[in-house]
Amino acid sequence: MNMTMIRPARRRMLPCVLFLLALLCTSPLRADVVQVAVAANFTAPMQKIAAEFERDTGHRASLSIGSTGKFFAQVANGAPFDVFLAADVETPARLEQDSYAVSGSRFTYAFGRLALWSAKKDKVDSQGEVLKKGEFRHLALPNPKFSPYGAAAIGIMQQLGVEATLQAKFVLAENVSQVYQFAASGNAEVAFIALSQIWKDGKLATKGSAWVIPPEMHAALRQDAVLLNHGRNNPAASALLGYMKGDKARSIIKSYGYDL
Repeated sequence: MNMTMIRPARRRMLPCVLFLLALLCTSPLRADVVQVAVAANFTAPMQKIAAEFERDTGHRASLSIGSTGKFFAQVANGAPFDVFLAADVETPARLEQDSYAVSGSRFTYAFGRLALWSAKKDKVDSQGEVLKKGEFRHLALPNPKFSPYGAAAIGIMQQLGVEATLQAKFVLAENVSQVYQFAASGNAEVAFIALSQIWKDGKLATKGSAWVIPPEMHAALRQDAVLLNHGRNNPAASALLGYMKGDKARSIIKSYGYDL
């Protein structure tokens, strides 16, 4: 064989080989999609975390937003979610107990905060006296049957001794996202929502007025994440749960008013 013919061929192949090596070094070997069920109160921070997660890992997080109680029913009925970010600890624990989630994968990713908010500038005072005065027609809150935030709102009104007098004014929503829509549109003058919906970097991030409710006034809104059976063999699912524990994700979570 003529060696002089082989050497030019090798030289022609060298740029292609170098290009492929560079591509492998700068791109993820395999990018996967993780289907994530997200409690409505965590919408804003999770959207930001998902964007950073894709930028840093190449994996993509596809988010479904809803109420924790309804997500439990969907998972139990075979919904193809890989990861669940709940608004409580009981629901992920129950999913583990009922063998819908991977045992030992559950951890707390945030402690939620509650706020009373109105789209009107001077409607809500900083101490929540507006609840005692009752000078409004409608009070929106998440349905306490499905939402830990709704249950916490009921507990606060019971402490203040106003639940019975305000009950006729309740407008129950499926989740905190719908509550916010009711209040933002003016269909409810005041509303119990997640602090993360109106808070960014230590201050009110939207128009209106709010009472940031002291966390000692209600049971801890501890929120757990869990790896579901459907995501057991999905590398993106494990990667996302690990990413949630990292400094970048934790910084984003804290900026929306959550405790860690």
